[in-house]
Amino acid sequence: MSHGALILCALLIDAVMGEPKWLWTRLPHPAVLMGKLVGTLDTQFNQGGARKFKGILCTLLLVSVGGLAGLLLQALGPIIEVLIAAILLAQRSLVQHVALVANGLRMSLPEGRRMVARIVSRDTTNMEASQIARAAIESAAENLSDGVIAPAFWFLIAGLPGLVIYKLVNTADSMIGYRTPRHADFGWAAARLDDGLNLIPARLTAVLIALPARCYDVTGIRSDARLHRSPNAGWPEAAMSRALGIALSGPRAYDGQMRDFPWVNADGRRALTPLDIDACIVMLWRAWAGFLGLCAIFVFI
Repeated sequence: MSHGALILCALLIDAVMGEPKWLWTRLPHPAVLMGKLVGTLDTQFNQGGARKFKGILCTLLLVSVGGLAGLLLQALGPIIEVLIAAILLAQRSLVQHVALVANGLRMSLPEGRRMVARIVSRDTTNMEASQIARAAIESAAENLSDGVIAPAFWFLIAGLPGLVIYKLVNTADSMIGYRTPRHADFGWAAARLDDGLNLIPARLTAVLIALPARCYDVTGIRSDARLHRSPNAGWPEAAMSRALGIALSGPRAYDGQMRDFPWVNADGRRALTPLDIDACIVMLWRAWAGFLGLCAIFVFI
């Protein structure tokens, strides 16, 4: 079977099954194992001198391990390949987590804060309703790229090894790719490689969000994407803001300190409700369907 046919099946399985609790309460999820590997490397090698060099070697090790693991699993046949790919995709779980924020916000402000705290790293204690909805939508847009489109894209390009390598590098970036005193040097290679691997998928995600909404403001999306501190995450966020006609980003608190981030689509509506989260979820499924269509094209060419 072609890569297109395999990832098409994996996308459908993930959309139907999601993350079955009965399975992952009994077995460690591959993403958890990846996190443990990255954590072990961080503990063992992120100390002493030459931390950037050590980080480069550890990143190369992650790429090697991911490629080898992907090849070994791929050799077990297409059924195993599809199942592993489905496990490493996150469309249904993403939608479920975002929907929980909308439902929580409908119940009460504290419940909305509790639900959004599960998916964002910013301070949620004093969030108002619009801030909760905005945080959920931003997280949804970014994770559509990181958790669905990018891993599926790399499967199309390089099969299961490509997907596993991407997930390992992306996990490393989420754990050590920060410009903090501890990780600025050690996590440098992982962060830069993650930037490279997401260069095309992030922009593809923006297209998949914008086109179904008949949003053709390429100049505006590109301009706002550049405001983001990440070279890639701003693209799906900027597209989502225009698809929904709302303003995203803006000031928020981290570790008790307010950060004055610029608004994305600053002229958009800033008073948000759970209905905006519902509309975002519709956009997530439309983008997913668009990518499914692209995969189908790969099957027949």
